[in-house]
Amino acid sequence: MNIKRLQELLKFLEKEPNDPFLLYAIATEYGEENPEKATSYYDTLLNEHPDYSATYYHAAALFAEMGEIDKAKAIYEKGIIICEQQRETKALSELKNAYQNFLFEYDD
Repeated sequence: MNIKRLQELLKFLEKEPNDPFLLYAIATEYGEENPEKATSYYDTLLNEHPDYSATYYHAAALFAEMGEIDKAKAIYEKGIIICEQQRETKALSELKNAYQNFLFEYDD
């Protein structure tokens, strides 16, 4: 985690509290070092900005790592639908690959 970058992002978020990119960047910055904090930002994105397709890949992976398998699966599935609706072929391909790997590892 880059503390300086995180501090800058948090300052920007004070000015633009509804900017999905800032929420995403902060969640990603927290990532591995503070997964609980990261998931709270991802939850905000998923609930308040469901069309922000970049969220789904990283959020699903993090929730899976934290053992929230059902939630991760639902996030992958919703993300695939969002990417299909938005015709984001690259993001869709990456998300489908990640989902297949997830299913291989976690699906019974």
